[in-house]
Amino acid sequence: MQLGLPFAREPDTAAAPPLAPADIYFVRHVRARRYLLRVDHDGRVRVTIPRGGSKREANAFAERHLDWIHRHRSRLTPSTLTSEARRALKERAGRELPARLLDLAAQHGLTVSRVTVRNQRSRWGSCGRDGHICVNWRLVRMPAAVRDYVLIHELMHLRRMDHSPAYWTLVAAACPWYEEARRWLRAHGRSL
Repeated sequence: MQLGLPFAREPDTAAAPPLAPADIYFVRHVRARRYLLRVDHDGRVRVTIPRGGSKREANAFAERHLDWIHRHRSRLTPSTLTSEARRALKERAGRELPARLLDLAAQHGLTVSRVTVRNQRSRWGSCGRDGHICVNWRLVRMPAAVRDYVLIHELMHLRRMDHSPAYWTLVAAACPWYEEARRWLRAHGRSL
């Protein structure tokens, strides 16, 4: 899947969440005449920089087309992933998700006893009373804001082990965009 647009084209609507730095990479191509976007089979976004272009402009180009990127990333289903791509995503999840979860825990003054990355079929994450949080490796395929919502959702269970109105008040305070993230999950989550 590829998008190539002239410099002057108007951007897509900017409602989509931003990409994580690990989700995007840049390639210079001397024969390219314009910036190009491509969504790889593993969900990473390649931005081709034309002769005379800059990485800053390439990044801005990608940001203007986040809706296009997320739409095409959501079309990648688990069956379209090669075993090599799936293994690479799981390895990436093992590196990135625990680190991000612990970073968010520190920001909210919470202590996590252990983090496990699993291949869960029906859950994005879970939190035990002992502070052990399990997360689904597929979180690395989500926009960063949606992934962070899932991680914060599990972290807030360290304060309340239920889904009561008081719990959702905690989630809303820690993650003001949680309703948009939940809508994204309902619309795209099954395709991951």
